[in-house]
Amino acid sequence: MIKKFILIILVVFVASCNANHAVVKTTKPDPRKTESQVVQRVRKPIYRPATKDNPIANTQKDSPTVKTFSNATEVLEATTRVKVTTQMVLAYIDKYKSVAKENMTRTGIPASITLGQAILESGAGTGPLSVQANNHFGIKCHKEWTGSSIKYTDDEENECFRKYDDPSQSFKDHSYFLTSRPRYAELFEFQKDDYRSWAYGLKAAGYATDKQYPDKLIGLIEKYQLSKFDAEVLGKEFVPITTIISKPITYEDNIQKYTVVKGDSLYSISKKFNISIDELKRKNNLVDNTLSLGQSIIVK
Repeated sequence: MIKKFILIILVVFVASCNANHAVVKTTKPDPRKTESQVVQRVRKPIYRPATKDNPIANTQKDSPTVKTFSNATEVLEATTRVKVTTQMVLAYIDKYKSVAKENMTRTGIPASITLGQAILESGAGTGPLSVQANNHFGIKCHKEWTGSSIKYTDDEENECFRKYDDPSQSFKDHSYFLTSRPRYAELFEFQKDDYRSWAYGLKAAGYATDKQYPDKLIGLIEKYQLSKFDAEVLGKEFVPITTIISKPITYEDNIQKYTVVKGDSLYSISKKFNISIDELKRKNNLVDNTLSLGQSIIVK
């Protein structure tokens, strides 16, 4: 009996001790609630769409595409080979662009052709004839000339070249020279902004003896984007030709070019100049056998 009583007391004691213990409930913290919120700032890019002046769209702030010229030295023919810098050519263009545009309005001769020829023939105003006689186009006296003249050795020794009081007279006389001679009449059947046809037409009409004359003239027009002055006179939108303008144009004496005519093919040209078709394609960066009329290709 006593043992049973003691057992009951022990059971009551243990139960009371368990009742007095605090119950601790643990829960996992909500991962969405943090003591310190992390804020990440993202800079929104600024979109700049492609435009006529900047054909490349971009999202970089204050990083417009700027077309620049290097001030490299290049060789111009003139009456003697002269070396000029790009900045010298640009200054020359800026000085005479208005005269060329006025002549285009009056005569129909593309301003790009006038400026391109003037740069090439006068060495951007540094050649001997342009310095000594204000003759920027290398125009010889011919029998009808009654003005001042200067003797200079070009194709022959001591040839007679026209001398002017002012360079603007040379530009005006150049326009008259082309408009007054029947052999240049076909040039005026071309579009006024078709400088490529004008360049090849000048050579065909006998303006220059240099076989590379059209290529040199076109190279200058496209490098310095002279056709924009044609567009200004005609009231058209100027669409620039994409070219590598930072690289100077050079003309090597050992390079020979051929102008494609109707009926030509890579095969016929290869036979004509004793060169393989693969070599022709390599020299001219051709990806296929397609040729176009008037195309100038390197054959040597």
